Amino acid sequence: MSKPNDLVQGTLDLLLLKMLALEPLHGWAIAIRLKSISGDVLQVSEGSLYPALHKLEQEGWITAEWKQTENNRRAKFYSLTRLGRKQLESEAVNWTRLSAAISHVVQLSEV
Repeated sequence: MSKPNDLVQGTLDLLLLKMLALEPLHGWAIAIRLKSISGDVLQVSEGSLYPALHKLEQEGWITAEWKQTENNRRAKFYSLTRLGRKQLESEAVNWTRLSAAISHVVQLSEV
């Protein structure tokens, strides 16, 4: 049985791209922002987050740069690329279509 904090399969890229469309962030800040914005419903573990960020970087959808954090620590900050913005737009359209279809099925009246 799924738990409320389980991410729907295939949505992590979309969520990470959206977080980075708002502003460049380091990995830990992305996880905290996602959890906060979703009212503690969406949580991503480090074991899922960093491989996903690496994949997005390999795809050319994000870039990474070492900078100092607000706590004066070095961290890799991720930014969305132009290609990443196009991918975000495409994934957002697909998500809207998919979530509308799922909502339609879930709201069917039972006989």
